[in-house]
Amino acid sequence: MKHTLSITILLLAALLSSTFSCTSDKKKELGEEIEWWLTKADQSVLLQKQTAILSFGDSLNSNPTIEMDSTKSLQTVDGFGYTLTGGSATLINKLPAEQKRELLQDLFGKNENSISISYLRISIGASDLSAEVFSYDDIPTGQTDTSLKFFSLSKDTVDLVPLLKEILAIDPSIKIMGSPWSPPVWMKDNGNSKGGSLLPKYYNVYAQYFVKYINTMKVNGITIDAITPQNEPQHGGNNPSMVMSAEQQAEFIKNNLGPAFKTAGITTKIIIWDHNCDNPKYPITILNDPAAKQYIDGSAFHLYNGDISALDTVHNLHPDKNIYFTEQWTGAKGSFDGDLKWHTRNVIIGSMRNWSKIALEWNLANDSSYNPHTPGGCTECKGALTINGDIKRNVGYYIVAHVSKFVPPGSVVMASNIPENDLPNVSFKTPGGKKVLIVLNDGATDKNFNIKYQNKTAVASLPANSVASYTW
Repeated sequence: MKHTLSITILLLAALLSSTFSCTSDKKKELGEEIEWWLTKADQSVLLQKQTAILSFGDSLNSNPTIEMDSTKSLQTVDGFGYTLTGGSATLINKLPAEQKRELLQDLFGKNENSISISYLRISIGASDLSAEVFSYDDIPTGQTDTSLKFFSLSKDTVDLVPLLKEILAIDPSIKIMGSPWSPPVWMKDNGNSKGGSLLPKYYNVYAQYFVKYINTMKVNGITIDAITPQNEPQHGGNNPSMVMSAEQQAEFIKNNLGPAFKTAGITTKIIIWDHNCDNPKYPITILNDPAAKQYIDGSAFHLYNGDISALDTVHNLHPDKNIYFTEQWTGAKGSFDGDLKWHTRNVIIGSMRNWSKIALEWNLANDSSYNPHTPGGCTECKGALTINGDIKRNVGYYIVAHVSKFVPPGSVVMASNIPENDLPNVSFKTPGGKKVLIVLNDGATDKNFNIKYQNKTAVASLPANSVASYTW
């Protein structure tokens, strides 16, 4: 009898243990508790983890519902970040050693306090946010250098290259895109760093200029993952800048740049356009040319004009090619409130819902007077950081941080709906299996809503004029 009772007790204990284990596993699978971070447009809360517990359950209510569909995976993410301009590099390098170390860990580290930037864009030669105008082959007026024997990265080896090496030591997997604002002036029809076009007789030389750049950066331990042939090819008013038509870019890629990369064994991606959403016809024209298309990875966009849906327009016509969002500035005259909401809606949520693999804000850092910049360069571009002895984190920092901190490269965008009362959102599944949901409430009142995933629902409340990142 005793023996039978003992066996019964052991069986019951095992059954209870198994039931508890299954329940725990199911709760873990559903991610029962949701952690979330909040930023308010009035700056009273800045990327702050919230203590209120959100839990999945079977709650029924009349709240609008954001439903994430794990069966519908969209594009894979390459990363989030900024353009590391020459001026940004100079300012960061001037910081005291310990302050610089802490900043780089905050920006690029993988610990729980870092925002984990995973993608950088840099200029090939000077951008307008460099301290001076330069290319990698500047020679006396009237001379040419078709053999590129005077090619040199010397200007970039002062600040940019050393800083990139420090960043890569923190995160060796960070991806880097290079974009030129202008080729050497001797290659241009106006002989000037501002405006003008690339002379056809130098197409082959300029293709070799890119090859030399990529290989020289590689010697310095820096892999260039992608390039664009020209930053903002329809805007010749910046210093430096260059105008390049869609037809010219197609000719350059199919006859010169693409074959040069192939011959040199270069796998760096070629990404076209790199300009505003108001002209999707430009990248479509190039992609409609099969001889050019074979060398092209995708198209890049800015949003100073047009609508973010242009990314979807190009994707739908050429779904075999990738989409990238490479630049949007926050300006001196903008407000934290307005910029946080507009950029979260368009740059982060908008680009991701329209097939982009990356979302990049414009310059990482400048000083309180919006320097450095070239003569004729942008005088109102506000960096994510203001470095002026101390370090101030501006709205651009929080726009990117709300996604870069939680969504690593290799994450996949999942389909999700936008409820009728307008809660813009985008959802992801990370390589580690975590789910991330970014939600914006740019209305004047708090909004209660449901987060629904795999038939389970969590009830959330998002304050007015705020953005939140939910993870489980």
